[in-house]
Parts: sequence; C-alpha cells; structure tokens
Amino acid sequence: MTTTALTAAAPLTENHPEWVRLKAAATALQALQTQDGSVPDAADHAAAAGHVGTITAAVEALSPEFPHDARYLELLVRDFGRWAAGGFGVPDFLDSLLAFQPQQHRINGLRHLVVFPMYTQNGSSSRLVEAVLIEVIWPEFIAGLEEGEYSNKLFVPIRFLDFTPGYNTNSAVLFPETVAVRETPTFTWGAIFADREAARFRRVLRAAADITRLALPAEAAELLENQELTQETFVMWDLIHDRTHMRGDLPFDPFMIKQRMPFFLYSLEELRCDLTAFRESVKIEKDEDADPEARRHAKLVQYAVIFDRIFRFAITGSRVRNYDGLGGQLLFAWMHQHRVLHWTDSKLSIDWDEAADVVVGLGARIEELYWRSIDRPKAAHWLAAYELISGTVTPHPASVWAKGPAALPLDGPPRGLTDQVLDDEFPLSMFYEALEKKMRPVIESTAGITGTSDTGAATNDGGSTRALNAG
Repeated sequence: MTTTALTAAAPLTENHPEWVRLKAAATALQALQTQDGSVPDAADHAAAAGHVGTITAAVEALSPEFPHDARYLELLVRDFGRWAAGGFGVPDFLDSLLAFQPQQHRINGLRHLVVFPMYTQNGSSSRLVEAVLIEVIWPEFIAGLEEGEYSNKLFVPIRFLDFTPGYNTNSAVLFPETVAVRETPTFTWGAIFADREAARFRRVLRAAADITRLALPAEAAELLENQELTQETFVMWDLIHDRTHMRGDLPFDPFMIKQRMPFFLYSLEELRCDLTAFRESVKIEKDEDADPEARRHAKLVQYAVIFDRIFRFAITGSRVRNYDGLGGQLLFAWMHQHRVLHWTDSKLSIDWDEAADVVVGLGARIEELYWRSIDRPKAAHWLAAYELISGTVTPHPASVWAKGPAALPLDGPPRGLTDQVLDDEFPLSMFYEALEKKMRPVIESTAGITGTSDTGAATNDGGSTRALNAG
C-alpha cells in the first residue's frame, strides 16, 4: 500500500475533451433516470444507450491516464454494458466498486476518474450516474501522522477538479456506500473533499468575523488568505475525526446505524470526534519533537474546529433534527458559560490563552458520558445525554423531555421516547437568530464551492456584512 507523500506527474485536466464528453453524457443521462437509478421508460432506452456508449468510449480513451485504476475502469465499462443490455433497470455496479481502491494509492496529486450511479450526501438523494474528476491531497506531514499514532487506512482526502450536477451542491464526501449495488460489501475507503470544506470555511469565517467584529489571531487570519494551508488543515482534522468514530469508550453502536434514536445523540457523537481532533491537536502542538508542519497545522486545526462549529455548523441547514447545528450551539454556549467567549458591546471576543482547556473540558464531559454508558440501560443513557446538553443549551419551552423522566413514557418501547423529542428541541438563541439572518446568504452561496472557485469574499445582501445588532 502506497502511503508516502509523492507527487503524481503531468495528469490530465478538466479540459480534456474526453472528460468533457463524458461529463456531458452523464449529465444528459441523469435526466432519464428515476430515483433508484433506473430508466423505466422504454422510449428513453435508445437515448440512454447512446449516452452510455459515449461514457464508456470516453472511459476507455481516458484509461491510459489512470494506470493505477486500470481494473476498476475495465469493470466500469462492463457494468455499464450489463446495465444497458438488461434494459436499464436498477443499476448494479458492485464489480467496479470493489475494484476501485483509492486508499491503496495515497499519493499527493494523484488523480482518479470516478463514475458511478450514486446519491451524493447533502446533494442528490437519487442514485444517478455521477462523474467526478478528483485529486488526492497527501502532504508529507499527513503521511507521517497516519503512519504513526493516527493510523487510518480507509481515509482518502481529495479535492475537486470537475464534477456532474450531483456535486454542484453541499456534498463534500465520496463514499462507496452511496453507490447502487446488488449487495452491501465491506467498505474499505472513504473520501472527503478537503478543498470544498476549506473554501466554505474561509468564506463563512470571513463574513462571520466581519459581522461579529471578531479580531482573528494572526494564524487564524492566515487561513483566510491561503486555500492550500486551510485544506491541509482540514485534512488533519478529518484524519483524526474519522478514526475516532470507532475508538474510545463507546456505546455499543456509536453510529446508531439503522436505529431510531433521538437526534441529539448524533450531535454528541460528531462533536466528540471533532473535540478529539481538537484535543489531539493541542497535544501535537505542544510536542517539541513533532514534525514542524504537523505542529503548525495542529494549531490551525484548533481554530478551524471552533470557528467552523460556532459559525457554520450552528446555523446551517433546517431546524428539523439538526444534529450538527446542535453541536455547534453546544460548543458556543459551553465556551460562553465558561467565560472564554464573550459577546459584549456587540462585539465577539475569545480568550485564546484559556480557550483550549475549556474546549478540551467539553470533550472530557462527553467521554465521561460514553464511559458510563455501558453500565446504563438505553433509556438512562439517553436521559444522561439530554441532561448534559440541556445543562448548557436551553431546550424549547414546550419540550416534554425538559420536564424530566416523570413526563416521559419510560414504561414503553424506546420509540416512544424518540417520538417525544421536538424537531427543534434546542432552538437557536437570540444571538444565533440574529447571526443566522445576517449569514444566511453567505452560507447559501457556498453550495458547489471548490478551492479554485472561491474568491473568498461574500456579502449578505449586496452591502456590508457588519453589525449583528443592526437588525
């Protein structure tokens, strides 16, 4: 397995005519597909066959550019052919998916051509044929971290070169579980678009700091000016976050896969992983024997976790069971109530000398909750998790959960407890209500953003973003 930080030579670009043909054919094919990926109307089969023919011809023409993916691209053509020959039913691309193993070639700058019928998380919920041209991000200091204490063989950080409409959205991941297949395989990789995460972060932070009149430390301000530095920072954050999901003193199933549970449990799990990345970054920053680049980025990860959580996560998306939003609210309120974050005279400030210990303290509280969980019944664990959150973030006045165990149907199945959780169990505070109104256009403007498309600045309504208290 290749994990060293090498540089790939002279790869093709998004302007290659065969890629342009492939992208256009895939986009046209999407218009004929239904949500499950099939093309049910026989009248559309001739057109669909033409688009598939264009796609497969382009894949074959481009294959020499991707010798590391030769077997995958060969089977991709075969899967497309079988789908067309079978009358364009629900697609099955298991064979080509199993052959695509990008985690085996983590080489800085190495490119992949990825074509599958798939949905795109936070993008399209339909399994349409999507095509994306990507490039691996694997700097030397990340290779060193991964080879050492932060091993994560499934993690593949990438950036966009070009993509079909399913990725002209908020989707920032490429996951094998989104692909249409006949049976669920063992997943061996997961890819995250660090360039999109970084570009989105930079635009949102710039606007939020302007609105709240927050003076950024010099290192954090550098993130606003340097896309490459920021995306490498997100790669480090994601590396540690991703591996944390299956490490530590966990409830039986930290992902709560195929289980119906209160959304606030997801909030704690995602926040736990982010705060682990934060804690480990503090540790790396203080390690004088660590790689200098790792130490430099470790400090930046701390800024990124705080700012992305409190400025973007908290106010992005709907208020219907928004678990990432709640995690951002919790971090903000925790820092405020521990007096390292201040909103005074309509100006936000953070005491950076004390902030790290306070943020690490919240992570420790969540880890204590997890450690206790294996000794508790499910309902008791849920109640303890709610108590942790509601002790910092105020619940909705109409909440049944906020009334305590006596008001909840504890004698029935767990589903009864879940049904009592309000869609917006923890509404935005007055601060966040005002901030969300100012930030909404900025956040909406980040859909489809990439590292090369971001120009950095964005305003809220054509004018200045300043003055949160201006209404």
